[in-house]
Amino acid sequence: MSVEDQPRSVSQTQQYEQCAWRWYLQRVARVRPRPAAWSFHGTAFHSAAEAWERSSRTMAVEEVTELFHDEYTSKVDEALAEEPNTDVWMAAGRYTGGEDIERRYTLGMEQTAAYVEWSKTTRPALWTEPNTGEPALELSFTVELGGIKVRGFIDQALDEGDGSVRVRDLKTGTMKSKFQLQTYSVAMRKAWGVAVNRADWYLARTGRLSRPLKVGEVSEDEIGQRFADMDAGVKRGSFPANPGFDCNFCDVSHGCVFFSSKT
Repeated sequence: MSVEDQPRSVSQTQQYEQCAWRWYLQRVARVRPRPAAWSFHGTAFHSAAEAWERSSRTMAVEEVTELFHDEYTSKVDEALAEEPNTDVWMAAGRYTGGEDIERRYTLGMEQTAAYVEWSKTTRPALWTEPNTGEPALELSFTVELGGIKVRGFIDQALDEGDGSVRVRDLKTGTMKSKFQLQTYSVAMRKAWGVAVNRADWYLARTGRLSRPLKVGEVSEDEIGQRFADMDAGVKRGSFPANPGFDCNFCDVSHGCVFFSSKT
């Protein structure tokens, strides 16, 4: 399937809006992104948290952190096999690529253990997906918004106790996307026919929830328009570059003539 005909996602749309040229380099030109430990950190944390919740919160904390350890080290090892020079890895702040790999391993192990303890204490009520009878974890959806097929995965959906559902996203980083929670809330209403009035983030950096985001008034038309605009831009081959501060965090900047001309 060509990139013009593929389903869209929140990450695709936000990337296109931020810098459409980056979207082109990654998805059309297929420039290989530089690896980043933060990506493996987030993936491994999500997998461990999901396993803990699917066990009905019966796993020992050591078992859950071992899952983080296994997935994180496996993904890092795979990336190192492709790019052993950690000096070219993406890294946050003052850290080198190698330092960030080690730092995020320790941080991820601590955050995974903290999530288990937080979940045991607060006992959030997971919604039950009616078609499967399973807890609402990593809910896959494909819906049409703005005439565009949109797909995604919702980390968690919670039963609010009043017939409505709350969307929750687990975050190991600092970047929070209202558009993501808004899209997921609209998708839940459309795919499952449930009311969604609030959404939030579990912030692994602090071990607590964010303030709830009100999503009850977010309309399908409002969200769908952003997907439609992005899709139209891709189809007409419009990929304007947006060089600036964010280039420092772009994983395909090594293949970008606009970034090179700035440096």
